[in-house]
Amino acid sequence: MPTFHQATSFVRHWLYEVDDHSIHSPYFYDLYTKVVSRKHTHDLPVMEDLRRELEHNKTVLNVEDLGSGTHGKKQSRRTMGEIARTSLSPYRLALFYLDLINFSNAKRIVELGTSLGLTTLYLAQKTDAQVITFEGCHDIANAALTNFEWAGKQNIKLIEGNLDQTLHRFLEPTDKIDFVLMDANHRYVPTLEYYRLLTRRLKSTSLMVIDDIHRSEEMEKAWEEIRTDTLVYGSIDLYRCGVLCFDPALNKQHYVWSLK
Repeated sequence: MPTFHQATSFVRHWLYEVDDHSIHSPYFYDLYTKVVSRKHTHDLPVMEDLRRELEHNKTVLNVEDLGSGTHGKKQSRRTMGEIARTSLSPYRLALFYLDLINFSNAKRIVELGTSLGLTTLYLAQKTDAQVITFEGCHDIANAALTNFEWAGKQNIKLIEGNLDQTLHRFLEPTDKIDFVLMDANHRYVPTLEYYRLLTRRLKSTSLMVIDDIHRSEEMEKAWEEIRTDTLVYGSIDLYRCGVLCFDPALNKQHYVWSLK
């Protein structure tokens, strides 16, 4: 059930939402008509079959949760089905991510927060791209690796461990990144820290998506600070997630849209 904060933020989003008639930038008009508002033609029933299997899987995992509003490490035992029902990106959102990387022709993709790997598999449908995904929980990482093997995807690399250490190590020697999906530690300070680290490896054509930007007051605060950062030249609030653009030619534009 939505919290009071989530309900009020949804109403604010609805009040500020615009459609294609209010878009003057050719880039954002294309993004809206070709990705956000278009009817999808993807035929990926295998991915959704996997989702249903995961949602009914009763295997118990030891979960070490370093984010999602917790402070420090929190351990629990949860079934894979519980994790799938609460943590996986919805079908429409996963398709949006896939369309977005196709739209931008992203070749090097970074995902913070693998979970059980379903969204990762959607990203990996772009076969000429490499997906590097980060997961902090050992049991969940192993479950995701099993799903990657089942799907036969060779363009995914999973990095396991505490993101506060693994992301630093990965970014030190890495090449430029085309696309980032940030869906890991849903707190103010880590979100800002990951953003600042990742922007050192982005190009002007890169895109970054931050999930759950209205989940809590601290995530909204992080989103507002990030979207008004000097490095950001375009931003889109889709309520469930936010999209950031870094091309100076976009000239500081912000839109509030909804996925159709």
